[in-house]
This record gives sequence, structure tokens and C-alpha cells, in this order.
Amino acid sequence: MAVSVVILAAGQGTRMKSKIPKVLHEISGKPMLFHAIEAALRLSDDITVVLYHEAEMIKQRIIKNYENINFHIQDAINFPGTGGAMMNVKTKHDKTLILNGDMPLVTNEALHKLTDNDADITMSVIMLDNPSGYGRVMIENTEVKHIVEQKDCSPEQLECKSVNAGVYCVKSDLLSRYIPKLNNSNAQKEYYLTDIIEMAVKDGLHVKPIFVDEEEFKGVNSKLDLSHAEDIMQDRIKTRWMTEGVIMRLPKTIYIDSRASFEGECILENGVTIIGDTKIVNSHIKAHSVVEESTLIDSDIGPMARIRPQSMITDTHIGNFVEVKKSLLNGVKAGHLSYLGDSKIDSGSNIGAGVITCNYDGKKKYKTVIGKNVFVGSDSQLVAPVVIEDDVMIAAGTTVTHDVGKGALAVSRVPMKIVANFFYKFFRK
Repeated sequence: MAVSVVILAAGQGTRMKSKIPKVLHEISGKPMLFHAIEAALRLSDDITVVLYHEAEMIKQRIIKNYENINFHIQDAINFPGTGGAMMNVKTKHDKTLILNGDMPLVTNEALHKLTDNDADITMSVIMLDNPSGYGRVMIENTEVKHIVEQKDCSPEQLECKSVNAGVYCVKSDLLSRYIPKLNNSNAQKEYYLTDIIEMAVKDGLHVKPIFVDEEEFKGVNSKLDLSHAEDIMQDRIKTRWMTEGVIMRLPKTIYIDSRASFEGECILENGVTIIGDTKIVNSHIKAHSVVEESTLIDSDIGPMARIRPQSMITDTHIGNFVEVKKSLLNGVKAGHLSYLGDSKIDSGSNIGAGVITCNYDGKKKYKTVIGKNVFVGSDSQLVAPVVIEDDVMIAAGTTVTHDVGKGALAVSRVPMKIVANFFYKFFRK
């Protein structure tokens, strides 16, 4: 049976103590809401995101990254709460999965447990030794009989350890029948989605509890929760890539973005950070190096190097304290202490220590093009825009301000002056 998905993302998230909407706080490189959307996309072609707080900001972020997502703006003034969020939401399939936008760790496999059955309603349930803060789920003979929000629990109900994980799969016609009947006669004066469970039970319908892993249904409500979710997500990402064959030294010290990918024989040493949509193929990233939004093939980087976005590096050695930005390097050696920005450098070229491509004049960025088999001596400055053709030597300490033709030597130095006995004169008493 086809399933529609509704993702609730309307809350203010005041416990995050941030101007950024809660669901846009990032987990391993993506807003937590995006993790929920991607889990939903693996299940359904009909996805609706319910928004209210900072609705337009969140909507534009989603539109920029995903297609064919529907939006519904909650009337949170008149209909607050999770039930209010579902008021007037329309879905096209026979079942509707209701998911929370602050659950970045939920997996496709876990959601299938909720959707792959014939119950009228399935709901996610967690068993907790300390259930404080959660709504309690009263179960009899493998059927859900009642859900009570903690604020409305009796002392006896507070002892119940089966709690509501907040994700439901409901036959869509039941939502159409029950949502308009919700009321706010409770301590919080909110419309609770959980009240549809009681309505279904009274009508003799089959309400099935699905026991799920707490980790996968963990909600993020604070920056402390955010850090815990990040730890879990990072463990998953690194476990996946190590299983695929990536070597990681001290993996707990490594950060890998959820959008990064690896192929072939790859090594990540301790303290490495991989950010964004980075692709690494048959390469060795040495200790405490950072790679951002770039592609590395058959290369070694670092230690303590930085590869900034839009770099393409192939068959290249990048040493310690070298920074590369928006550059194409093919078969290059840059051993240490250099900045290569907005550059294209071809095979066989060697970049000496302290070399800088001067790519910015305060207003615009300019490109440096270096051909094959070029030797750039230490402490040279290449003032872009500039083209250095094949088989060129740049003497140490040279400032290159014009194009250099094939096979040439470029030298620019102030003549050296020696003053005899200056030391003794300078320090004479």
C-alpha cells in the first residue's frame, strides 16, 4: 500500500536558544530536517512538510535542495500542538506516515516497520527505564489502549515505562475523520495528535504498537541533544565507510560530512575533517588536515593542510601548511607553506616553500595558470592574472607580474649589499 508522509516542522524550538530555526540546525553537514526528508523520500512520492515558525526561511532552504515537496502552514494561533499541525493537511495515498522534523537519526528500515502492516494505526513505542518527559503508552494484549501526555498523567500512569516515540502511520481516511474532532481540553490547551488513538480505540479499530530503538527516534530539542545526535550520526558514517574499506586512524577524532564519499584505498589519519560533497579516491589524508567540497584522486594531503572548496586534485602531493582553494592540480608537488588559490597547475610542476598566488586585488579574484614541468622557487609571489608556460624556472624570491614564456627563467631580486664590519659599529659602546 502506497504511503504519504507528513513531516511536522512547525515548532519554535525555544530550548535551542538560537535565532536559527531548530530544524535547520545541522547534523553532519545537513539540517536535521533534511535527514528526515531523505528518509521520507525513500518511502514515498507524496511528502508534505508542516511549517509555522520561520516558515518562509525553512521553505526556501527545502526548495533549494529538493523537488516536489508539498508545504502546509499551520494555524498555530488557533490550533497549536501536534494535532493542530495536521488540521487541513491533505495527502494522496491510503496511508499517512506522520514524522517529526527534529528526528535526524530515523532510518528507512525503522520507518518500514511502521508502514508494512495492516493495522488501522501503528505508533512507535520505546521502553525506557526513565520515561520522564515522554507521553505514556498504555498497552493491553498487544494493543494500544490509551496515550497520556506527561503533564496529564496520574501518579500511577507516570510509572509506565512504555513511551510514545512520536511517529505514527495512520490510514488516511481515519485522519480525515478524527482530526476535525480534536479539542484542546488539556493542561496545555493544545490539540494533541495522540487523541486520535483514543478515538480509534473507542471505535474498535486496530491500534498496533511498534517497539523501536530509542537511538533512531531520538528527538533533538537542545544543543546538548544536537551534540549527542552528531556523535551517533558520525559513528554511523564512519562505520559505513570503514566497512567499505576506508582506513581510519583514531576514528573518534575524525569528522566526516554525510555528503562525502570514498572510493578505492583511502586512509584518514587522526584529526582529519572532511566537509561537504567531497569525493576522495585512492588518497591519503594525513593528520589534522581539512578537505572542503573538493575531489581528491590518487593524492596525499598534509599533515595540517587545508583544501578549500571547488578544488580538483589528482596525482598530487600537498604537504604540511599548504592551502589550496578553487584550483585544478594535476601531478603537482607542493611540499609546504604555500597558498594556491584560483590556480591551474599541470603535471611535473614543483611549488617551493612560501609560494603564494596573489589572486585578489581587493575587488576581484584572478587566475594563475602554470604549465608542465615548472619549478617555482621558494618565497615567490605570482601576481594574477598570470600565465607561466611549460618548462619554466622561477628563481627563489621572485615576484612574477607578467606572463612567462616556455623554457624561460624569471628572476626579480633587489641587488644584495654587504657592509663590512657593520655589526661592530652598530653595537660599539
